[in-house]
Amino acid sequence: MGVERIPGMSGASPGQAAGRGSLSGGSSKKAFGDVLRERAEGGLVFSQHAKKRMGERGIQVDPSLIGRMERAVESARLKGAREIAVIGNRDVFIVNIPNRTVVTTMSRDDLKNRIITNVDSAVFM
Repeated sequence: MGVERIPGMSGASPGQAAGRGSLSGGSSKKAFGDVLRERAEGGLVFSQHAKKRMGERGIQVDPSLIGRMERAVESARLKGAREIAVIGNRDVFIVNIPNRTVVTTMSRDDLKNRIITNVDSAVFM
């Protein structure tokens, strides 16, 4: 019996969580304990893809924005949302609520002529 890939899941190898680096820890990757602690604290985590897009698009976040995003995510979670678009004045963040992970981001200018799919809710900040 072979290993089957799950549609939409890529990049994970044995001993590695999808998009989260090595579970055993590496010099440039977060240790499993660090990831677990972040999850327990309830803070948002930015995926490598989201960090890359932020750099490419010049999107910056500060503690105030993170706080507003966390409140938006919690409000949507309480309403049963699972994958949301958090829409701010300048930027849009796509967040997976069960994992509390920002999976990608874009500026509002990038939204022109674009379609956002696989999102069940939107929260305006």
